[in-house]
Amino acid sequence: MPELPEVETTRRGIAPHLEGQRVSRVLVRERRLRWPIPEDLDVRLSGQRIECVERRAKYLLIQAQSGTLISHLGMSGNLRLVPVGAPVAKHEHVDIELESGLALRYTDPRRFGAMLWSQDPLSHELLVRLGPEPLTDAFDGERLYQLARGRSMAVKPFIMDNAVVVGVGNIYATEALFAAGIDPRREAGGISRARYIALAVEIKRILAHAIERGGTTLRDFIGGDGQPGYFQQELFAYGRGGEFCKVCGSTLREVKLGQRASVYCPKCQR
Repeated sequence: MPELPEVETTRRGIAPHLEGQRVSRVLVRERRLRWPIPEDLDVRLSGQRIECVERRAKYLLIQAQSGTLISHLGMSGNLRLVPVGAPVAKHEHVDIELESGLALRYTDPRRFGAMLWSQDPLSHELLVRLGPEPLTDAFDGERLYQLARGRSMAVKPFIMDNAVVVGVGNIYATEALFAAGIDPRREAGGISRARYIALAVEIKRILAHAIERGGTTLRDFIGGDGQPGYFQQELFAYGRGGEFCKVCGSTLREVKLGQRASVYCPKCQR
């Protein structure tokens, strides 16, 4: 599933080609995504100038003059730019055609993504309860420490809770916990303030670096320019269960936490 760095990479790839452009047509080939694409999306968006492309958590917000298109890539979706009229392959469900001659094409083999319309996107039911962005000053170790008080759940699903902080998905939670030396099985409420401060620093560092590297391509993800991400070449723990730790040489272990595979080093993480 595309996580925050992959979505931010997509935003950065498509924004320069969309902002200031006018939409000439919206062509919907398949409306049955996680939620149906609005029947009147073409009417609402055609003729509108796109003012900006922003991101909130894993949602892309394509802001036009009269409203905002909220897009989520789901588990296997991507948005990329193609020439208007480019041949259509299987699973390419939507084209937002621009007067520039380019089209923003949405592809989603599993159809778990979304394209919704809102007049007030930050108040939309999907976004209104989200926690702070991890790369802002609103998120820090003190927040993690305070919210963790009395929590018996494991620390990994705790930091993956979107009400705590957005965008720390499975890949980056695994990597941040490894970098901070924290066992993902530890009770969230039993971790010290100092260790949470270190963890928040690592979350910010790893997410920022992953964005610079274009995200992580494990299977389906490509950026808005059609290129894969390269952060997977630098993974220390995620997806490496049974392999040797790059730091100490111990065998990395894999467990299930919150229905997700979690890899950790029994020597480096405690």
